[in-house]
Amino acid sequence: MRIGILGGTGPAGRGLAVRLAAGGDEVVLGSRDAARAAGVAEGLVERWPDRALAVTGASNERCADGDLVVVATPWDGAVATVGPLADALAGKVVVSMANALVKEGREFLALVPPRGSVAATVQAALPRSLVAASFHHLPASEMENLDAPLSADVLVCSDHPEAGAATVALVERIDGLRGVDAGSLSQAAAMEAFTAVLITVNIRHKVHAALQLTGFPGA
Repeated sequence: MRIGILGGTGPAGRGLAVRLAAGGDEVVLGSRDAARAAGVAEGLVERWPDRALAVTGASNERCADGDLVVVATPWDGAVATVGPLADALAGKVVVSMANALVKEGREFLALVPPRGSVAATVQAALPRSLVAASFHHLPASEMENLDAPLSADVLVCSDHPEAGAATVALVERIDGLRGVDAGSLSQAAAMEAFTAVLITVNIRHKVHAALQLTGFPGA
């Protein structure tokens, strides 16, 4: 599977890229600066020489050619990034992983975008795409470290059943993660906001906690 990650040079995009590539996928990191994206991708491959990671870098426009595309930009840059790519992304599953947060002292606080969530804003900017929200509650530093085992549940929500199913399947391509269908895109507001709580817990306790749900059969 060829996965594009728009704005993929930041910690969240890099972490997702190496985990997906470690599972055998081809990943293209996108950036406004194609040379920067290529350099970051090269650095990831060089960091894990024994993994044979299929990670390359390109412009966001090239990145949008992926079979599935993830938006990993800062939350306030999401619309500016995806808007010009609306034609290229039409009909595709697009996964929004951004959180609208602000740091205040030793805490992170959730902001409320005009449409209630970053994911809903992305869907409004891409009316012909199938937007899902996911990957909000994973510690970026642990994702990027392939020597660190993962064990977490990853919530997925979308107004499009096929996008939800595709995103759950994407999550479960990463060893140690379980995708959980959390309903329609209206749930994205709560999912994104909870990230502020989880990051604050991690700061206070100096841990890398992630979300795990109980009560599932076999759990």
